[in-house]
Amino acid sequence: VQLAESGGGLVQPGGSLKLSCSVSGFTRPFSTLSMRWYRQTPGNEREWVARIDAADVRRSYANSVKGRFTISRDTVKKAVYLQMDNLKPEDTAVYYCTAQYGGSNEVWGQGTQVTVSS
Repeated sequence: VQLAESGGGLVQPGGSLKLSCSVSGFTRPFSTLSMRWYRQTPGNEREWVARIDAADVRRSYANSVKGRFTISRDTVKKAVYLQMDNLKPEDTAVYYCTAQYGGSNEVWGQGTQVTVSS
């Protein structure tokens, strides 16, 4: 089972980035996985950012990113995305995607660094 994030980097305030997370190795279909994005800065706990349910019906966001970030998924590519617009310095963090199934099981990726700085 593997989740691989990509798309991080350095961007100026007000800029955009799109993170990707590819999913592989699951014996269950990708369409049965609920997917989330989290982020973490040094010395702080991981913060939940966004969630998309398995059926791609409901999406939810942390208040800190609502209106600026958009989560989406592609069942054919087995991938989840996080479009981040109007980025702010406080969005700087390592971003992780997770796959949830069976109520309490959650698998994490290795993370990708996003730095927002002028």
